[in-house]
Amino acid sequence: MIQSRPRAPIGARRRRFVLERPQEDPDGFGGVVRRFVAGPLLWGAIEPLGQVERVRLGRAEALPTHRVRFAYGPEITPAMRLASGPRRFAVWIAGDPDGRRRELVCHVEELTAGGAAA
Repeated sequence: MIQSRPRAPIGARRRRFVLERPQEDPDGFGGVVRRFVAGPLLWGAIEPLGQVERVRLGRAEALPTHRVRFAYGPEITPAMRLASGPRRFAVWIAGDPDGRRRELVCHVEELTAGGAAA
């Protein structure tokens, strides 16, 4: 669940993000190739939550490492990701913390160059 916190001031939303949407194309062998297509440009504020890992079913699992806040706008789902310059973030959860449609808060995990979680 997204926790309600004080809204980020408009001046704090100075980081530029591109919302990347998944697109699946047939690979010719009965499977699909997933790629991400650039979507709308968003301005947001990012804050680190720290490096958090846990073991689940015998496998190390990383938890969200950053919180990103936007003005309420396009729908963001966990299938999407965010790009900010060379950095990529997988969306874990996104929602409107107080239900007033003023702010959208995303908990994200930074991805490494190889595509795996940091």
